[in-house]
Amino acid sequence: MNRRRMIMTAGAGLAAWPGGADAQSPAAEGLPLEQYQPKSMLHAPETRVARARYPVIDFHTHITSAGSLGGPAVLRFAASAGDCLAVMDRKNIRTMVDVTGGYGDSLREAIAKLATPHPGRFVVFTEPAWSKTPDPGYPKLQADLIEDAHRAGAKGLKVLKTLGLFLRDHVTSGKLVRLDDPRFDLMWEAAGALGMPIAIHTSDPEAFFLPIDRFNERWEELHAHADWSFHGKDFPSNRELQETRRNVMRRHPKTQFVCLHVADAEDLAYVSECLDSHPNMHVDIAARIGELGRQPRAARRFIERYQDRVLFGTDASWSRSTPQQTFSDALYEIYFRFLETEDEYFPYAPAPVPPQGRWNISGLGLPDQVLRKVYSANAARLLGESA
Repeated sequence: MNRRRMIMTAGAGLAAWPGGADAQSPAAEGLPLEQYQPKSMLHAPETRVARARYPVIDFHTHITSAGSLGGPAVLRFAASAGDCLAVMDRKNIRTMVDVTGGYGDSLREAIAKLATPHPGRFVVFTEPAWSKTPDPGYPKLQADLIEDAHRAGAKGLKVLKTLGLFLRDHVTSGKLVRLDDPRFDLMWEAAGALGMPIAIHTSDPEAFFLPIDRFNERWEELHAHADWSFHGKDFPSNRELQETRRNVMRRHPKTQFVCLHVADAEDLAYVSECLDSHPNMHVDIAARIGELGRQPRAARRFIERYQDRVLFGTDASWSRSTPQQTFSDALYEIYFRFLETEDEYFPYAPAPVPPQGRWNISGLGLPDQVLRKVYSANAARLLGESA
């Protein structure tokens, strides 16, 4: 009998004694995955960064929302300006960009309650009028709405993943409308002519386009949000969506595009190729430190190489179902720790269970000159504000 078998046999004998191994322990009964909350035994530095080293422009937040795909733009506020400012002052957030300000009267309301009474603290973006796309004169109508939004005080345009994954051409084929559909050409051009950067969300994590099976690393996330899956049906692939966006950037070289969520955070080589090919392309890091932080050496090289084209963003919202985006002091502290320290193996979201996948991240420890650009200088330049 070898040493391992002797130890196992002795352990089995102890189970019969009071205080020995319990046959009814969780290990014996099985543990539901959603209840599994392992605590790391790694003894590693834990640095709390309570306040950003330099003032921050959060380029990607959702203080307001303005209606749905087919309905009228009805503005809803997730929080008041005062609620936001309290956190902003504690965390050294100079400006929050509310990207989902809608258009028309909704946009004017967002600007009146955020940007006008608090100059320099809030910026509001407009959105396309998706419900009007079937109109024969839509291209000019949409371009006119961009000009109207600019006059009202909007600083940019936000294009949700609605375009490419939800918007359908119900007047004719019922097919999904492609991102590079020519009816949007006047919109891209109008934004470019007015110096309004376009914050554009295209595609989603690659796992969202794969079967929800035992091989899918986001199995838990997709079971919690089944409607986030784009596998099957007539959905294009992740790469198809990325390439249609490249077509748009190629056709409109004078328009500045900020490709949200690092464009394709799981494939930095591809994003690098895109950035090299399209000088009018930028990226933000919103809701993607979970991807960047598990490839910290590659992520640091990427940000340092494109340090003039990477923007800080969180995708902050007020939904409790997505803790990696829930607006709070804790959310910002994780971002600051990720960017400013070289800490290893820490959570990417303030949650007991990792919401996107069961992994931790490591910090990048960016140099000061890069931090300044990512935190605010790059966004300020695109928004036409002082750094």
